[in-house]
Amino acid sequence: MKPVHSNMLECDQVAVGLPGLPLLATVHAQLQAGRVTAILGPNGAGKSTLLSMLSGQRTPRAGRVLMGGQPVHRLPVLELARQRAVLAQDTAVAFDFTVQEVVDMGRYPHRHAPSPHEARIVRDAMQATGVVHLAGQSVNTLSGGERARTHLARALAQVWEPRPDGTARWLLLDEPTAALDLAHQHHAMQLVRRWALEQGVGVVAVLHDLNLALRYADDVLLLAAQGGVAGPVDDILTPDAVARIWQVQCTPVRSADGVRQLLMTASTLAAAA
Repeated sequence: MKPVHSNMLECDQVAVGLPGLPLLATVHAQLQAGRVTAILGPNGAGKSTLLSMLSGQRTPRAGRVLMGGQPVHRLPVLELARQRAVLAQDTAVAFDFTVQEVVDMGRYPHRHAPSPHEARIVRDAMQATGVVHLAGQSVNTLSGGERARTHLARALAQVWEPRPDGTARWLLLDEPTAALDLAHQHHAMQLVRRWALEQGVGVVAVLHDLNLALRYADDVLLLAAQGGVAGPVDDILTPDAVARIWQVQCTPVRSADGVRQLLMTASTLAAAA
């Protein structure tokens, strides 16, 4: 039987903030593999900073992040890269790599123990995000949306296959839909949700669109007012929470498929006061 912590990404009193700047939040939460967690909050709340701490790219000012029960900062770099893949906001590439070469970079952590399916993994990852027809094209000639989908394919390729020891794989995504049009936003979120449900991958995504979170996330980690609260999306993302944190009034409605969505008003509470 696998240890329970093998399927968790844990924030143990993590102090979110950059050195020399005010503390943004203190987060205590357990994120579960096989579920989609949306990190939400207003601008400047520390969402991207927290994601960088979850990924091991930054060290918390206090507290610790545990992946599979192990402190992230103690995991060897290659071992960490085999457990989690990161999609950053900035997807610029300094050199003139092709789309296929960029996606193939996701397989770099596995070079010492390559899969027998290496070539197929790269192609299947490109197929999954709809960029396989761009395989030979320079990534620097792509639109912002095409480049974002290329890097999502790279992240998928990095954690494509289950780990031999059974520990969870994680996709950590910083605003994965920001550069995408409406159709590709939903395609990307459907794709990562399917990975969570069918493959047990833990997905953590910084989002700004609250309705995307309501539709595709299981859980929410909400940052605001120097604190963080986590829980099921329907419990956390309420009209009262939206009014309190974003100063926007909204009305809950049900879409044709039964998913709860929020209908926003045109005026903010601050403007109405």
